[in-house]
Amino acid sequence: MTISQLYDDAGYALLPAGLRDSLPPEAAHEAAIKEQLIAILAAKGYERVKPPLLEFEDSLLTGPGEQVAQQTFRLMDPVSQRMMGLRADMTPQVARIATTRLALAPRPLRLCYAGEILRVRGNQLRPERQFAQVGVELLGSLSPAADAEVVELAAEALQSVGIKNLSIDLCSPTLVGCILDELGVSEALRRPLRAALDRKDVAAVKSAAGKHAPLFDALLRAAGLAEEALPALRSLSLPQPARQLIEQLNEVVAQLRREAPDLRLTVDPVEHRGYEYQTGLSFTLFARGVRGELGRGGRYRAAASDGYEEPATGFTLFMDTLLRALPPPQRTRRCYLPHGTDPEEGRRLRASGWVTVAGLEAEDSVVDEARRLKCSHLFEAGQVRELESE
Repeated sequence: MTISQLYDDAGYALLPAGLRDSLPPEAAHEAAIKEQLIAILAAKGYERVKPPLLEFEDSLLTGPGEQVAQQTFRLMDPVSQRMMGLRADMTPQVARIATTRLALAPRPLRLCYAGEILRVRGNQLRPERQFAQVGVELLGSLSPAADAEVVELAAEALQSVGIKNLSIDLCSPTLVGCILDELGVSEALRRPLRAALDRKDVAAVKSAAGKHAPLFDALLRAAGLAEEALPALRSLSLPQPARQLIEQLNEVVAQLRREAPDLRLTVDPVEHRGYEYQTGLSFTLFARGVRGELGRGGRYRAAASDGYEEPATGFTLFMDTLLRALPPPQRTRRCYLPHGTDPEEGRRLRASGWVTVAGLEAEDSVVDEARRLKCSHLFEAGQVRELESE
């Protein structure tokens, strides 16, 4: 029986659904990409914070944290006898830090983060339950410039690590609710209309909207490239509060066009799923041919323990999807140092960028041993030479 069979038979290799081991070279590749992203964010003035994996649930699940309550693992703290939650999203934690520990820091406050999260269940697009997040939060500003900054920064960070064919889908999750409020539509009629809009079902929208069918049909049909969608939305006869939301969206797009003219921007005026705690412009990041979202973000209110709410916006990038959008990691240059090689030679090679693998016992064949240990090069007679492919 092989070691592999022994582990399989004993159940040691069986992991819960949605969890997996990251092996070489993927684990190192993910770590390197994560640090590249953080470097881009830090260069734009976003300071890194590191929240804990666990928090008391009454602080973890307040404000934006309410939206991930059903996805949060809970356990009892044996020290305090209080319930704790294992984070399912890092945004609520960073918002808590900003409104408590950093409450007196100058605004606008720019923070960034990177870490693992765990969720109760996956879905069809993301079956993984544990994955890494990298993101930013910008707190204390209501300016459209803040919205444009985080959208552009998200795109810049992704493009800097090699993401191509990026598309950013913009929405205003409160728009439909605002229109329904102004039109005085009852809650009983809202539910089927909201469901039809979520499905983008034109026939169902017309049926559920009744006398307001032309308006909601026009909203559905306005979705598309920003240059086409925004004029269509501005031409609609909308209540004044809704028109203000459209103008805010238009202002952000105009600023993005000035600062990042090559970005592909689309607008979906009826989208709100997954943005339930967002209070203004929100967005999702996609790459052509890649399954799932690369990230998402938007405006929300960060709630402090005293009830004070601070305006905030930000984004989160999902490392599992991001890595699927990138080419596989290139093979590392590994140089085999035969048993007995002077340690100073190894230090010299590592200082010049080599990865070295030292032999621990005398070899019958240094070439065979180098290949067995997946080395691409061999140190021999004071020189590094490339091993020929078998």
